[in-house]
Amino acid sequence: QLQLVESGGGLVQPGGSLRLSCVASGFATLDYYAIGWFRQAPGKDREAVSCLSKSGDISDYAESVKGRFTISRDIAKNTVYLQMNSLKPEDTAVYYCAARLATVQAVCVMNSQYYITWGQGIQVTVSS
Repeated sequence: QLQLVESGGGLVQPGGSLRLSCVASGFATLDYYAIGWFRQAPGKDREAVSCLSKSGDISDYAESVKGRFTISRDIAKNTVYLQMNSLKPEDTAVYYCAARLATVQAVCVMNSQYYITWGQGIQVTVSS
């Protein structure tokens, strides 16, 4: 069974950068899975941040993070990353990675209901 563990969160000043990591362990390597990053701020619904297809060559981003965040993966390390630059206070949230065993190569889904396995979440706080 796949397990996901996020790391790399913390406190950063506005304009700063963080790189979140999501390490997968379990049944198969990440190239079998579609991946999503989501976040949830206090009092708000969980929202999609980014996704990456099983093939690894299709990604998508929420409008609020386009041009600032980048999703990537390292199959050898079984790790997915979310590079976050030019961070803003409104990026403050708990960030989650999620995965689903995918049969279609080129699917990138920005919907939390699609994903089966979730990490425990990691806090990101952007504040001066």
